[in-house]
Amino acid sequence: MKYVLFLSLGLFAFTSCETDIQNGEFVVGNEYLGLNNKVILIDTLTVDVATINFDSLITSDRSRILIGNYDDPIYGKVKSESYFQLTPKNFELDNGNSNTEVPNYVFDSIAMILRYDRYYYGDTTKLQTINIHKLIQKVKPNVDDENFYNSSVLNYDLESIGTLSYYPKPNEKDSVNIRLDNNFGMALFQKLKTNAITNNDEFIDFFKGIVIKPNTTTSANVIGFKTSSVVRLYYSEASTSGEEESLYKDFEVADNTKQFNNISLDRTGTILQNLPASNDKLPSNLTNNSGYIQSGSGIACRIDFPHIQQLKYISEKGIIVDAELIIKPVKNSYSTRYPLKDSLKVFVCDNLNRISGSLTYQDGTDRLALLNNSSDEFNEDIGYKINIGSFLYHEMLKSSKKSSLIFTYPNVSKGVDRIVLGNQKNTENKLKLKIYYISY
Repeated sequence: MKYVLFLSLGLFAFTSCETDIQNGEFVVGNEYLGLNNKVILIDTLTVDVATINFDSLITSDRSRILIGNYDDPIYGKVKSESYFQLTPKNFELDNGNSNTEVPNYVFDSIAMILRYDRYYYGDTTKLQTINIHKLIQKVKPNVDDENFYNSSVLNYDLESIGTLSYYPKPNEKDSVNIRLDNNFGMALFQKLKTNAITNNDEFIDFFKGIVIKPNTTTSANVIGFKTSSVVRLYYSEASTSGEEESLYKDFEVADNTKQFNNISLDRTGTILQNLPASNDKLPSNLTNNSGYIQSGSGIACRIDFPHIQQLKYISEKGIIVDAELIIKPVKNSYSTRYPLKDSLKVFVCDNLNRISGSLTYQDGTDRLALLNNSSDEFNEDIGYKINIGSFLYHEMLKSSKKSSLIFTYPNVSKGVDRIVLGNQKNTENKLKLKIYYISY
């Protein structure tokens, strides 16, 4: 390790302490700031970067219907399909204000109305085709579980009840309207009109829900929709004057725990195709000196500090007062189509990737790695920065059972955003760690 001694020790020490207080690190007392103390910058400590893959992510109760697929040039084939249960507010036509036995209610049509929530990923200039299928299995988690996961699936009728090819416009207020099969709509209409369905259990027995699946041969994007999206049944009532009054009834996602997204990634032929089981890691020296993160699929970047405990031998008495980690996205791995998010979420884990909690400030709020997106001629300043002095100080003092850091995107189970990060040996986008240490 290389040590750089600063001459203006008193001034530097006070500056370092100011930084730590602002970031919720240590408050260094006057006993550390004597003129005989040494302030040391350590910038060559080994940092190991690897890629890991979580078994599963909870995708139910995430308030987003996520549909689409695309071929990612780095990660492989990405796909998301959405399952959900739909129910009406009541089981009468015309909101219960009319006698549903009268013969002048007439079925018109039925449609799925998907409302954009402004999330998208991939190329929205390309045509997307989606298909809607009825579920033949109730939207119910496995025994002894309350959640659905990115790997969860339910059985469905292979015959589609609705298909649409469209160009997504996720930033507009318009919704996507998909005409559904008239036979399905008529059957549902008759059940309500004749009072054959009068409660939720009877309704779910007849109509268990739907799955919306992308056509894998045409789609090039993944689009987010609100869980306020509905299936709308259109019908009309003829008046005594011969005029028709148009009416409709909505079927909605009344319980967000009964909506989930199946998000899959086919890594065949990619640099990540040999990603090991969730309790292991793929070292970055085997993946172009890079670590990888992708929301939805469970891919995350793990960072280890294998020699951190050696720092306690620098002096008989010493303390880490601050440490700054800068991780840079790999050049040409991001673009307007694959944009960078403004932060990375950080977890603390053991050697088997079991998470013990989030990395936090002293007040319990999450400590995020924040993106510096200021442009320069060669984009050399773009990177994520985080202060980890407190974490490294406690790691330095351990005698065994060292912890690691896992970097993911916030809301990791709500999208398919991805990023590639350089390690210390990456020639163009090198990871940097600066540790400020006082010996006293």
